[in-house]
Amino acid sequence: MMRFIVAMTGASGQIFGVRLLEILRDHAEIHLVISSAARITAEHELDVPLSQVEKLADFVYSEDDIAARIASGSFRHDGMAIVPCSIKTLSSIAYGMADNLITRAADVTLKERRKLVLAVRETPLHINHLRAMVRVTEAGGVVMPPVPAFYIRPEKIEDIVDHFASRVAEVLGVQVDYRRWE
Repeated sequence: MMRFIVAMTGASGQIFGVRLLEILRDHAEIHLVISSAARITAEHELDVPLSQVEKLADFVYSEDDIAARIASGSFRHDGMAIVPCSIKTLSSIAYGMADNLITRAADVTLKERRKLVLAVRETPLHINHLRAMVRVTEAGGVVMPPVPAFYIRPEKIEDIVDHFASRVAEVLGVQVDYRRWE
């Protein structure tokens, strides 16, 4: 069975993280970290309490638990996704500031040459945002903003969310079926 780390940070788009968890739970063991900022944003964006979201994961950690097993390179996993990913988190990862469990786990993921996907949610972007994206990409990460694909002819928001979350799962290496360009 595959094993993934999923983190949710304070950017808007909590629904993307929840949908990714729903997709991955059928394929993998999930280790989840939800930042304190994500908890605040989720209260405004989600129709379900975070206690329900946490039930989608096999293990849940506090962002302050820097001694958690996912903070070590000896913890074997198949990849990590931060969905949504705030600019603060992106920047911390880009510049090696591993000051909480999310950024430490991401740093370890990069150093161990495992897959790291960052669903960066910000617009417009200034030059420092772009430089941070370049740095993460040069280190081996995948910057994957949740950009809708209109060729799927979405009829509701969930269509866009499902498509994006499926694409993230596929980048992580999970075999998923979703509507593709034809």
